[in-house]
Amino acid sequence: MAASGNPIRLLVVDDHPIVRGGIAALVATQSDLKLVAEASNGREAIQQFRTTRPDVTLLDIQMAGMDGIEVLTAIRGEFPDARVIVLTTYSGDVQVMRALKGGAHAYLLKGSMQKELLDVIRDVHAGRKRIGQEVATELADHATDDALSAREVEVLRLIAGGNSNKLIADRLSISEDTVKGHVKGILSKLGASDRTHAVTIGLKRGIITL
Repeated sequence: MAASGNPIRLLVVDDHPIVRGGIAALVATQSDLKLVAEASNGREAIQQFRTTRPDVTLLDIQMAGMDGIEVLTAIRGEFPDARVIVLTTYSGDVQVMRALKGGAHAYLLKGSMQKELLDVIRDVHAGRKRIGQEVATELADHATDDALSAREVEVLRLIAGGNSNKLIADRLSISEDTVKGHVKGILSKLGASDRTHAVTIGLKRGIITL
């Protein structure tokens, strides 16, 4: 049970009704947990948090409009004591670090929810932090990697959009040679063999999104 003897009050934020329904069904089997609100998008999530002041928030990272990191930042900015568990299908190390730096108390893959979610909720409510084993492995694998600069991320995002070096140069108001230099740096830092490979790695690690 929660320390006060009252159930741990939960807000679930996910744009897929099936996911919200699955969490609700899981929570309903536990006497020490209570779902007090649901939200399907970022703005609704912030409003529901203000209204219900949940003990723990379960927050999807991939949502249209306001993504989960923006929601996390907004909630934690207004309510510094908010305890948030990030839920996602992606274990990319860059995305994980963004969430943890944004104030998330736990980072859980949706594929592990059935097995781990209830324990993670209780741990976070008790003030502990949790990341899954797969996520921890991903972080360790890239712990010593050189991070892409903001400009390199911008170039990688434009490469993912199918733009040539010339188009990227025009978009960013820089020379084509400068773009080539950025591309060379991106390939080196990501250990990528070509532009397509770099985009694949960037998406997997959460450096960019489509």
